[in-house]
Amino acid sequence: MFRRREAVPFSFVADSDRFRSNVTPPPSTRATVPELLGRSLVGLTVVAGLVGSLLLGIPALDSEQSPAHSKQSEASQGR
Repeated sequence: MFRRREAVPFSFVADSDRFRSNVTPPPSTRATVPELLGRSLVGLTVVAGLVGSLLLGIPALDSEQSPAHSKQSEASQGR
């Protein structure tokens, strides 16, 4: 879509292996036991919330049961 005004010289692309950085990234730190317990507790809380919402929500979505308050108002009875 947009064209560059200057072409990239092929010699620079070919010599790119020489310009690699010699800086190594810092070593990754291992999670401590309290961090692992906290992560697992958060995960269990999320899973328990999803399961609880399903257990409470499925009976409310069941269309086979009649509503508990099926009384009709006087206006809907039509004198």
